[in-house]
Parts: sequence; structure tokens; C-alpha cells
Amino acid sequence: MNFLKEALNLAAKSIEFGDVPIGAVVIKDNQIVGRGYNQKEKTLDASAHAEMLALKNAAKTLGTYHLEDCIMYSTLEPCCMCAGAIINFRIKKLYIGTRNQRFGCCGSNINLLTGLNHTTEVEFLDDPMCSEIISDFFKTIRKENNK
Repeated sequence: MNFLKEALNLAAKSIEFGDVPIGAVVIKDNQIVGRGYNQKEKTLDASAHAEMLALKNAAKTLGTYHLEDCIMYSTLEPCCMCAGAIINFRIKKLYIGTRNQRFGCCGSNINLLTGLNHTTEVEFLDDPMCSEIISDFFKTIRKENNK
């Protein structure tokens, strides 16, 4: 299974509710155990980021927040809140679809995933589909606001 593609499919769901299209999945033993997509607008909850929801879903599925044997795929580089959660949930490795130069906290802007009680390995995939879905979303927003 292409886990980044699954995260992109989830990201597309965010658009239905006017949220920035970001998706995330948590994997254990080559199986998805947690899924999430941005739902800030839908739930009126600023913490309803894709990564947060995927982590909580994985913890519920596995019955523990100790996710040391899990990896995560996110379509966009996580913010400081999500990077902190990734550390606290103890994700082993994070694959990132595209960089977030403004708010990314996993290596592009700053890196919160190293030097603490737990270190998460990070790999940037620089996938064009991940950057395109976000760019297209904001182009549409700007176009609608200029009508």
C-alpha cells in the first residue's frame, strides 16, 4: 500500500469543509492504525490537525500512546504543536510529503524532533502532489476572495 497516497486521499477530505488539505496516517507492521485529516473548520477546534487526529486514532486503535514501533506519513511538514505530539506519542520515523517553510518544525524552519527524551527520524519525500494540493487550495481561496 502506498501510505503517502492514502494520506493524500485523506487530505482531499479536508477541502470539503474548507480546511487546508493535509492528511496523515500512522503505520504499524505495514498496516494503517491511525488516520487523520485537517478538521479545524469543521470542528471549530484549532488543535484538529491531521497529525493530531491520526495520532489519537492510532493510540485508540492500539490501546496505548506508546507508538515507538510506528511510523507516520504526513502530506505537509508538521507545525510545532504536531511535532510536540509526535515526540510525546514516540513515533519512530516521520515521512513528510512536502516542506513547510513558514511553520514547519521538523527540519525546514526549525527541528523539534531531536535532542529531547525521544528522537523521531525524519525523511522529506518532496512529493509534488503534496505541494500541488495545498497550492491549488490557496489559489482557489484567493480567486474566490477576489470575486
